Amino acid sequence: MKMRGRIIAFFLIVLVLLGTIGTTVIGLTKDINLGLDLQGGFEVLYEIEPVDESQDVSRDLLEGTVQTLNDRVNRLGISEANIDIEGEDRIRVQLAGVENQTEAREMLATSARLSFRDVDDNELLDGSDVNEGSATQDFDQTTNSPIVTLQLQDASKFGEVTTQIREKGVPDNHLVIWMDYEEGDSYEEEVMKEDPKFVSAPRVTETLNTTNVQITGNFTVESAQQLADVINSGSLPVNMTELYSNSVGAQFGEEALNKTVFAGFIGIGTVFLLVMAIYRFPGLIAAINLSVYIYLVLLIFTLMNGVLTLPGIAALILGVGMAVDANIITFERIKEELRTGKSVMASFKAGTKNSLSTIIDANITTLLAASILFIFGTSSVQGFATMLIISILVSFLTAVFGTRLLLGLWVKSRFLSKRTGWFGVKKEEIRDIADKNEVEPTIFNRELNVVKHRKKFLKASIAILVLGGISLSLFQLNPGVDFSSGSRVEVVSDNSLTTEEVQEGFESLDLVAESIVLSGDNNDIAVTRFDTVLSEEKVAEVQQFFDERYGIQPSVSVVSPIVGEELVKNAVYAMSIAFVGMVLYVAIRFELFFAITAIITLLHNVFIMMAVFSFTRIEFDVTIVAAVLTIVGYSINDTIVIFDRIRENLRKKRKQITTYKELATIVNRSIVQSLTRSINTTLTTLTAVLAFLFLGAESITGFAIALAVGLLAGAYSSLFIAAQLWLVWRGKMIKKRPVDFTKKEKVEGPQV
Repeated sequence: MKMRGRIIAFFLIVLVLLGTIGTTVIGLTKDINLGLDLQGGFEVLYEIEPVDESQDVSRDLLEGTVQTLNDRVNRLGISEANIDIEGEDRIRVQLAGVENQTEAREMLATSARLSFRDVDDNELLDGSDVNEGSATQDFDQTTNSPIVTLQLQDASKFGEVTTQIREKGVPDNHLVIWMDYEEGDSYEEEVMKEDPKFVSAPRVTETLNTTNVQITGNFTVESAQQLADVINSGSLPVNMTELYSNSVGAQFGEEALNKTVFAGFIGIGTVFLLVMAIYRFPGLIAAINLSVYIYLVLLIFTLMNGVLTLPGIAALILGVGMAVDANIITFERIKEELRTGKSVMASFKAGTKNSLSTIIDANITTLLAASILFIFGTSSVQGFATMLIISILVSFLTAVFGTRLLLGLWVKSRFLSKRTGWFGVKKEEIRDIADKNEVEPTIFNRELNVVKHRKKFLKASIAILVLGGISLSLFQLNPGVDFSSGSRVEVVSDNSLTTEEVQEGFESLDLVAESIVLSGDNNDIAVTRFDTVLSEEKVAEVQQFFDERYGIQPSVSVVSPIVGEELVKNAVYAMSIAFVGMVLYVAIRFELFFAITAIITLLHNVFIMMAVFSFTRIEFDVTIVAAVLTIVGYSINDTIVIFDRIRENLRKKRKQITTYKELATIVNRSIVQSLTRSINTTLTTLTAVLAFLFLGAESITGFAIALAVGLLAGAYSSLFIAAQLWLVWRGKMIKKRPVDFTKKEKVEGPQV
């Protein structure tokens, strides 16, 4: 009866979970805020300087500026705007789903300081003389052309001003209306230009004692409405200098979203099939919990009002790999216990207990890297880090508690007591439990001596590092616009492009590209680099030109040298802090020797990634930094699993290790015991990453390549480099003096 009750409970829990997911997931996904790269829009980072040079940039000044910008954005009808203060003098504006990006940028950038001047540029009235919110778009009764009307506060004051202008006589009787007049601007110079900086300059032939003012000019209905909105939103007490901008066309964002979601479905589906094929019934349990994991991550992210970006989706899929890893560690430990002849119940208890510390250590180190990413990263990297942090925490809960709950119901029901095959363990692999002789672990029924070939692995790594060093010294990295400053334009077409036609298009706009690289399945994407920062006007021209030519608005990124320099500093700073944090944690949990070896291995992996990017000339941008730091966390995850098994096997000895050979045997046993887990984890995670690489959006190709290279390098180094280095180092000490590893406090050597 108990057996039937537990199995029924299992199916009820699964039905409730899958039913909840199935009925709410569509609504949940619709509520997720999509980033610029998934629905189009633009992002701008402004540096703030007070108009009054004697005034300092204070928090109140920044908050007032943000409030005014929010008012302007609301007048555009944009509800999902993100306007944040960064540092001491910067404001970042993110507007997703904007149809007219040029209009939005112009409305944001203007300080909206309205002034009425004479032809000698003397200020007669300013914005404080205008009634708040009085500006409206209207039509001239004579010509029916669009105008802007507004109301002044004092009719007599306006009468004095118009009298003063009238008395100047022809040709100087113009009332010049300026928006954002700057020191050095001149009516005399601007009036000669086809497109002057002032708004209008009507001639005054009589005294006007009125509060009603009309602003005429070469307006369209849209531009007149925009001017009215800007005036009503109020002037900014600051000048805003654009340091960074990223503009993504709506169609480009939609295509990126469709490709990435499709790649995600394929990647996750393949992971599910792999884990079920390898681990049979426990694999099915893992697939159920992975579905719950994905749902919970999206739910939490939505409740946090997070903005989902392409790197964020990649972090979600990467989290799937980490959730799989936690399951694989547990399943492998259960299989090991079953092979010793223990019952299914005893194997389940021992396997889940022995795997817990490994999972905790592995997750904490990766969480540490993700947290540092969040603290020191830029907006897009922070979005990636946020998703990764949520993924790590939720994967731990679903893998440790969810999987154990569901699998535990079946184990405790006794239904699996005679069915070891359901765990992927054949009967001929199970030993007699009375046999206490220590049996060396095997791979495909063959003993493997990894330690014996340590010199070959170390030589191979040295050779790779030397070749990488040569590549970096000769070719260096191909820095993206994020690090080198300048401009990057991604032109997209429904048909194949040629370098010549794209180059001709830019030349018609008086722009000379530094490089044009064709990509995409049919060479339908042209990534164009400029070593100069394009002005707002040029960005608008480029977008309009290629939108009219190909029907798709190009993506444009502009970065000033200041931002590029800071990105490099922050990346190095974040990496350094991550390494220090990991050294401290691993030293406390294990020993300093393990920590230093782990860091050497991480540097080995990062260097290999850098070398690959140098040799292939793939653009190295800020998303690649996110990938590097992710692999730092993921690699140490792999390494800690090996170290944890070494520590466990050392303590099982319950005596001092007196010879190098004895220590080498223990290290080799630990590597072989962890080999299957490392291969399976890398295989499943790499499957998801490769889905992004071959099926995902072009904009995350470099990111996917970095992850793929990092995963392979991490698996190789954790199995064949980290443990070997530790063995060589510790082995030399043992030759001088035996070491007792049974208790941490008795271990010889430096401790933390």
